[in-house]
Amino acid sequence: MPPIITPFTGVLGAEVTGLDVAALSDDDFAAIEAAFEDRSVLVFRDQDLDDAKQVAFSRRFGALETTISSNPGGEGTNVAIFSNLDADGTLIPPKDKRMVFNVGNQMWHTDSSFKPVPAKASLLSGRMVPPEGGETEFASGRAAWAALSAGEQAEYEPLIAVHDFLYSRGLIDKTLLTDKDRRELPAVRQKLVRTNPVTGARALYVGAHASHIEGRPVDESRALLRHLIDFVTQERFRYVHRWRPGDLVMWDNRACLHRGRPWDERKYPRVMHRTTVAGAGPSVEDGKPLAA
Repeated sequence: MPPIITPFTGVLGAEVTGLDVAALSDDDFAAIEAAFEDRSVLVFRDQDLDDAKQVAFSRRFGALETTISSNPGGEGTNVAIFSNLDADGTLIPPKDKRMVFNVGNQMWHTDSSFKPVPAKASLLSGRMVPPEGGETEFASGRAAWAALSAGEQAEYEPLIAVHDFLYSRGLIDKTLLTDKDRRELPAVRQKLVRTNPVTGARALYVGAHASHIEGRPVDESRALLRHLIDFVTQERFRYVHRWRPGDLVMWDNRACLHRGRPWDERKYPRVMHRTTVAGAGPSVEDGKPLAA
């Protein structure tokens, strides 16, 4: 039987059932890949995954990124582990620097927009999930773009935003990153509007890493970026994922924003393993916008 793909809302998200992602035929994978391009967020329930299986499935979508994580681990550097458990299995105090660093994941963002080649997709596996809280929310930049007026689309389409990991983490605590981080993570330029290379659909490409808009006063452009994030993250453009053990969720970083939600970190463990599929190329090169 082919996989069953059931949309969640009119704008994004679908649940995929009737398969094991570690044992997919080429035809089943093609159906999943098409659903990913169309729905932006896919949820796979009851997946018995280890890191090797997650990496193998993720690589079917493209080459994987190396990742930044306050809790390094997994298979090489392709798996980022987000956990509130220490090496001995005890809960990490919420004020520990590792947990403060990860508060950034609770801001609306798109993964790796601070890299010269921004990410295509992220795949997050719920290895241990709290019984309440800790949801992941998604918002469709594609649906938001379609809801803009023609005049707004004409204004935003040519704009370039400067994305900076130091800026976004500095919103939490300016001491979180080291001088080495500052040298290794220079700001990059990204299109404010991204075009899906398969479907041609456009999406607003904003988020916490977007510091300002090139060629505009910083304060004015930051106000516009805040307005656009608020616009994209309206409830009508959202899907909220409430985690169950064994869930695997993948999303299109080119087309949607996401954020983690808080939970009682003093009481419940939460362990998530993420793989990230690299993009095909920069969104801006030599000042000339690219589609992918």
